Amino acid sequence: MDLGLQGKNAIVTASSKGIGKACAETLAREGCNVMLCSRNSINLIPVADEFIRNYGTNIQWFECDLKKADHIEALVKETFRVFGSIDIVVNNCGGPPSNFILNYKEDDWDNAYREILLSVVRITNLVIDSMRENNFGRIINITSVTVKQPIQRLVLSNVFRNAIVGFAKTLANEVAPFNITVNNVAPGYTLTKRVYDLAVEQSRLTGKSHEEILHSFTQDIPMKRLGKPEEVGDLVAFLASVRASYITGQTIVIDGGYVKSLI
Repeated sequence: MDLGLQGKNAIVTASSKGIGKACAETLAREGCNVMLCSRNSINLIPVADEFIRNYGTNIQWFECDLKKADHIEALVKETFRVFGSIDIVVNNCGGPPSNFILNYKEDDWDNAYREILLSVVRITNLVIDSMRENNFGRIINITSVTVKQPIQRLVLSNVFRNAIVGFAKTLANEVAPFNITVNNVAPGYTLTKRVYDLAVEQSRLTGKSHEEILHSFTQDIPMKRLGKPEEVGDLVAFLASVRASYITGQTIVIDGGYVKSLI
């Protein structure tokens, strides 16, 4: 199936590893020019080099702390400069620290708000006018199954990723006449460093090995395995494509059947 992504220009945030990297790689494989970003260029440079070697599209990178407005403004400005336009935005970020609710400080809440929610709002505000002028745009937000089924000790994710869903649903209705779609992808337990770190933390709390913890994550998943980052990347590429032009305002769970809700 031709996804119609050849020559499209994309930003993928937090794309030096994990799900963000997988999304960027799938878009590059489909012929997109991709702006990678992360807080640390040491992680970005080898990823950019790998994609250039493997896919031959225009791959750029930019250091960006998603909690900082000036960093986001510089990222978007540089992407417009090197690509000329922005067709696709994949809003992704690392998960906030896990803890019990009463153990969080106000700074923890503020940092999570700025990184998870406000970064999406800021990037969207900076690209949406251009997308409207071009009569094409794809905004895809990487959230979590926590938007469907909250997970204990992940209250920051439970709260702010749900706020993204509300933002995206409202925005989708406003920009639909301009051939701009806005959707959310909600991964379940996926084998990334984030999930590995959660397993290590639970290992310290329970005395079980992190291997046992990782195995326990699969017990409530009907497919009895963790997801792969590239599986999320494939879904994102489809939502970014011309083939998905009538899908908007949706939150699509990719979790091997983990979430038990009907909607």
